[in-house]
Amino acid sequence: MNINYDYYRVFYYVGKYKSFTGAAGALLNNQPNITRMMKKLEEELGCTLFVRQRHGVTLTPEGEKLYAHISIAFEHILCGEQEIARNRSLQSGIITIAASEIALHCVLLPVLKNYRKAYPGIHIRVSNHSTPQAIDVLKKGLADFAIVTEPFNLPAGLSSNVLRNIQEVPVCSSAFSLSTGTTITDHLINEYPLIGLGEKTSSFSFYAEFFNKMGISFSPDVEAATADQILPMVKSDLGIGFVPIEFLENENMENLVILNMKPAIPPRNICILKRKGMSLSVAASELESLIWRRNAEKTENGRNK
Repeated sequence: MNINYDYYRVFYYVGKYKSFTGAAGALLNNQPNITRMMKKLEEELGCTLFVRQRHGVTLTPEGEKLYAHISIAFEHILCGEQEIARNRSLQSGIITIAASEIALHCVLLPVLKNYRKAYPGIHIRVSNHSTPQAIDVLKKGLADFAIVTEPFNLPAGLSSNVLRNIQEVPVCSSAFSLSTGTTITDHLINEYPLIGLGEKTSSFSFYAEFFNKMGISFSPDVEAATADQILPMVKSDLGIGFVPIEFLENENMENLVILNMKPAIPPRNICILKRKGMSLSVAASELESLIWRRNAEKTENGRNK
């Protein structure tokens, strides 16, 4: 059968209110039109659905059977519409973001605090990965978008836009015979133990290329699992580590020494990655907008310093 959906919609309201008049009021329609549509539905189904009474209608056995199915389907539709409406008003919803460690601390966490305060009904999932892992999660459709640090190989089907860049600096503890501002050259670097991330990370690729241009290999003596482990290892006198300047903003610098590199460490880009041809939900789109605004402000403040 190819029966007009509107007939079933009207039938649901007539069955709910047991009245053509009540259905007309709920649907902002008129009673003659409701009556006409129900007669048409009965004709197409080949059975009587209602028994007309003086003060409304009752469902026939056939009508009861049909209503049992129609009411379930229609109430599911109403729930779906209400959920979409709540999502559009940012009252509810779920966002999943894949983020590399540096991107999480430098970009995402400062924004999530304000986003959560503004939209407490939105459920936020953050999956913390290396850059290659975050890209793989996004590619598989397990995240709305990803925020990662360069360098990386961008798979087909994903788009990348630079949010802003970060500057990393070498740091060590005061236990080493180095002072703040000391310049580390290619001749001096091999005299000290290095702390770095593993080979399957974008940070390792970045420093491997940087060191290669100096004519030496990047081979960390101590390997950290995540970027936020490097600074505690530095404080424990394990060697020289490379961290974003932002990691040092709230640190007690009494026992930390910030060094220079010659040549200087180039800045690294933090990028936002999305799947091509896929629209973000209202909640995810609002978070993306806040991320762009916050990082535009930070970039502008950096220029004005």
